[in-house]
Amino acid sequence: MDYTDEVKRLWRHHDLGSGDARYPAIIRYATMAASSHNTQPWQFRRESGRVWILPDLSRRCPAVDPDDHHLYASLGCALENLLQAGRAAGLEGYPEYDPSTTGVKVDFEEAAPVRTDLFEAIPERQCSRVEFDGEPLTEKETELLTQAGTGDGVSVLLIDNDEQKEQIARYVAEGNRAQFADDAWADELKSWIRFSALEAARNRDGLYGPVMGSPSVPRWLGLLAMKFGFSAKAQNRKDFRNIRSSSAIAVLYSEHDDRRHWIEAGRCYERLALQAAALGLRSAFINQPVEVPAIRPEFARFLGIGERRPDLVVRIGHGPETPRSLRRPVEQVLA
Repeated sequence: MDYTDEVKRLWRHHDLGSGDARYPAIIRYATMAASSHNTQPWQFRRESGRVWILPDLSRRCPAVDPDDHHLYASLGCALENLLQAGRAAGLEGYPEYDPSTTGVKVDFEEAAPVRTDLFEAIPERQCSRVEFDGEPLTEKETELLTQAGTGDGVSVLLIDNDEQKEQIARYVAEGNRAQFADDAWADELKSWIRFSALEAARNRDGLYGPVMGSPSVPRWLGLLAMKFGFSAKAQNRKDFRNIRSSSAIAVLYSEHDDRRHWIEAGRCYERLALQAAALGLRSAFINQPVEVPAIRPEFARFLGIGERRPDLVVRIGHGPETPRSLRRPVEQVLA
């Protein structure tokens, strides 16, 4: 299985089909969404005129995500892609959070097909862990990104002030120091890194080494390199450069700290990232300040959002395309 060929097959538009064949097609688009560590912690269940998006708790990351916040945000990312692909296929979706399953029920009805700019951008969206060029956002770009990142009980702050970006970098650095000092966090991250193209193609999940800026190497060599070069200090140098080079930092935050709003925050992130891609912009997570519980309240006070929970932090700017991760096939994610 050639990794490069698999990437080319995945990251492109696919035939949406007709009739019932549209449902596996739009689920395929849903699997192209973002997820923490590319864990893809979702299952999809089909019923007549309906798709369920359910949490796959076997793919939890308890060290970095002890309350499953990122897991449920990932369901929201998949939901947004599903809805955008549904519209393109002539299926208008109506999502509803279901407390009994902690998943989302989406009922579809026939509608005129509409291929939105966000749908067209699905194969272009990626998490770009590289320096951007620092070019400021235009007023129109800022308006469209703010609109995309706003949802039901979820708001977005777009921060482009250099002094505030520097403060965010300091929070990221503080988060790095806390996480790198946690052996459980480090072991969990290593378990989701796919160091070689062969390993990445076999698993079709996790973080492919070159996506993170490392060469494709055998697992034993990758682990050895991490043993000697994996440090908060090195990561902080990289993160400061990346943040300073960004046009803006987007922070999504919720009115209520519960699973329904976590899912909505993920949906808003995915819409924001798709809008950025449609505008020719790149994006990347810098979630350390919201992942460390001891830092998160102080970060919220800095943002001026009171007791609200900051959900996700994203760099945005102009930059190059970077290597891409794979996704599991539809048949592996059907419940």
